[in-house]
Amino acid sequence: MKTPVSSISTTAQESLRDSIAREKKQDRRAGALSASVTFGWRALLKIKHVPEQLFDVTAFPIIFLLMFTYLFGGAIAGSTGDYLQFLLPGILVMTVTMITMYTGMDLNKDIVKGVFDRFRTLPIWRPALLVGALAVDMVRYSMAAFIMISLGLLLGFRPEGGTVGVLAAVALLLVFSFSFSWIWTALGIMMRSEKSLMMISMMFLFPLTFVSNVFVDPATLPSWLHGFVEWNPISLLVTAIRGLMHGSASIEDIGWVLLVSMLLTAVFAPLTMYLFRHKR
Repeated sequence: MKTPVSSISTTAQESLRDSIAREKKQDRRAGALSASVTFGWRALLKIKHVPEQLFDVTAFPIIFLLMFTYLFGGAIAGSTGDYLQFLLPGILVMTVTMITMYTGMDLNKDIVKGVFDRFRTLPIWRPALLVGALAVDMVRYSMAAFIMISLGLLLGFRPEGGTVGVLAAVALLLVFSFSFSWIWTALGIMMRSEKSLMMISMMFLFPLTFVSNVFVDPATLPSWLHGFVEWNPISLLVTAIRGLMHGSASIEDIGWVLLVSMLLTAVFAPLTMYLFRHKR
């Protein structure tokens, strides 16, 4: 029994339509959210396969807090217990701020290995590569904050601002860290090697974190240094974090940190995207 010609024609048309529909679906550009989640998952898988890279958010906070508390506590505050109340918010800021540079270092590795160029050829939302990595970094910063605050509570840290104050302080720290990370993403694209990026990062971060109010009250510093420490972005952040944790933060303190965060993002996020698009 022969199949009618009209039936064959209809079947062929349906098959052709299905084929075109599948091709359109395959060629469809990945959305911003799905692409960002994919690259975020990629960053998490890198942590899974190389877990030692979490050393900076696990061991470093513990080493810094124990070392500075028991090494300088008695000399500066008279007792380690009193100094811990002052020091922990500052060390928390210092630790998280210093590990923000790893965002740029991971990006620089992708550029050197050629992975970066392959990603740029994909039909995706271009910023997804950066947004996904920065989102995962928020997880790393949260881990560092959790570890340090937990250790501080075991050592005797007692935040007068309570749980709400501590959570607000961590949230403010994450906002600042996200904006601060854009500096290193821009440098990660500009620098030609991971070592050069690390050198530049350390030259910038060490003066910024140590010449601040992390360890001592600025009132005890010489007048020529006092002004720089007072307006150091790290000092502004530490003042707000201390205030939130101990229940004495002012709207002005928080406002300065948010203003600095917005300025950093407004300057370095567009710069990063420009370098991202025009990288040769």
